[in-house]
Amino acid sequence: MGFGGSVAAMIASLKANKRTRVSTFDKIKDFKKSSKTELYFKKKASPLELKKIRDKLQKENDANFKRKILFLITLLIILLFLI
Repeated sequence: MGFGGSVAAMIASLKANKRTRVSTFDKIKDFKKSSKTELYFKKKASPLELKKIRDKLQKENDANFKRKILFLITLLIILLFLI
C-alpha cells in the first residue's frame, strides 16, 4: 500500500484533534473578579456625587467644543485672507 506520508499525517492530525477542550463559557463562568484590577470600585457614589461629576464633565465638554469651534473659525478666517 503506497499511501505515503499523507495518510499518516491525516491520522496523526485526527488523533491530536480528539483532545478535550475547555469551553470559553466555562472559563467565563469560573472567572472571579478581584479587587486588584484597575476597574474595581469598593465604594459607591451617591446620587449627589454622580450629579456633580456629570455636571463637571458636561462643562468640560462644552469648553472643549467651544475651543475647537473658535480654532476652526480663526483658521477659516486666516485661509480666507490668504486666498
